[in-house]
Amino acid sequence: MQTPTAFIGLVNPKSPANVGMIMRAAGCYEASGVFYTGERFDRARKFSADTKNAASKICLQHVDQLEDAAQTGALAEGAVLVAIELIEGATPLMDFIHPENAYYIFGPEDGSLKKDIIEQCQHVVYIPTIGCMNLAATVNVLLYDRMAKSGRAVVDQRPIAANRDVNNKIRI
Repeated sequence: MQTPTAFIGLVNPKSPANVGMIMRAAGCYEASGVFYTGERFDRARKFSADTKNAASKICLQHVDQLEDAAQTGALAEGAVLVAIELIEGATPLMDFIHPENAYYIFGPEDGSLKKDIIEQCQHVVYIPTIGCMNLAATVNVLLYDRMAKSGRAVVDQRPIAANRDVNNKIRI
């Protein structure tokens, strides 16, 4: 049986801090890779906030178009494209059933996904909020939701003592 996979696609991300925090989230929630388009992140990459150095373990790759990742074989076979966008007609995250193999596509911090990208996706999902969320926060919420809906076995697979900060020795 194939291991479930989650990939992240970012349209022209602007903030290196956001991409760094997305990489940290990818590491925490075991995403398989992050792809991005555009030039803004490459210009600002040296300011990244990937404090866990997740980029050394998880693919962070520039592609001309997010669909290119699927065509290169970098994604799991049969990965389902899921647009994450705060738009009318989208499915609320709490009602969404995550595909086993997913490629989640996020728009830029200062814009929305273009209609042609949304039309390529099998699902469009939004997180019901008042106003829009920060890009990295949105990725964290989505990946947490995916993990939370995957079942209780994840608690045994991720023991607290093995995953907490080295300075945290507290028990209750």
